[in-house]
Amino acid sequence: MYQIEYAYTCHMGRVRANNEDNLWCCGESLPADNQGMEGVHSQIVSGLKTPAMAVFDGMGGESCGEMAAFLASDEFGRYYRANRRTLRDIPELFIDGVCESMNQAVCRYAAENHIQSMGTTLAMTLFTPESMFVCNLGDSRIYFSDEKSFRQVSTDHILGKSGLGKAPLTQYLGVPEEQQKLEPAVLEIEHKEGNRYLMCSDGVTDMLSDGEIADILSRKNSLRETVELLLDRALQKGGRDNATIILCEVQKQELKGKFKAWLKSIKEKNEG
Repeated sequence: MYQIEYAYTCHMGRVRANNEDNLWCCGESLPADNQGMEGVHSQIVSGLKTPAMAVFDGMGGESCGEMAAFLASDEFGRYYRANRRTLRDIPELFIDGVCESMNQAVCRYAAENHIQSMGTTLAMTLFTPESMFVCNLGDSRIYFSDEKSFRQVSTDHILGKSGLGKAPLTQYLGVPEEQQKLEPAVLEIEHKEGNRYLMCSDGVTDMLSDGEIADILSRKNSLRETVELLLDRALQKGGRDNATIILCEVQKQELKGKFKAWLKSIKEKNEG
């Protein structure tokens, strides 16, 4: 039995006049027109509820970025509520389905409103009873950390490196199916108490190096304090873009009295 503690925030940064980021965090998300969040929110959820969390970083002018991120977040929530059992039983099928559904939602809006350039990146974590899955499209990242290690577990979908600004993305939500096939990067990781997963938009990773992020995650701080420190550091170093952060940790869940007694009775019955 395990539980997931998580902390999250979304900030406009110090330069941008609007917020093109969004998130979906165990049912919590932001409206299309938002100015980020006040402070850091945190919760604990049982692993039995198949928790899911995602970061979206919208792209496109004329308010298209925030609409793309909002539409993807909204569709993620709709699909999750309708297919939670699929996530629990066949997570790979859920991942393919939710990515296709989100992509269609963004593409449909773009077509109906005659928008040529509109999209959003995706970084999500999905928890099942046996393990968890990380999945991403674009350059929003997912990091893994425990007491001994720190590493990026997402894939940067970018076209080489550019010395003249941001390199173009090779994968994101909002590409018509006839133009390009979605190929999300997916990784399964076995549950282990103390594992932490950080999802963040490039408003964080463009400001902080992997070494700086690893140093902050290695400290014995609470999840809320860690998210606050990551955001503060990104803002101190310029805050040139919107910044969204979700940090979660796998924890052992102590069974409550009646449920524990019920499990014990079942075990004794089976052994008998």
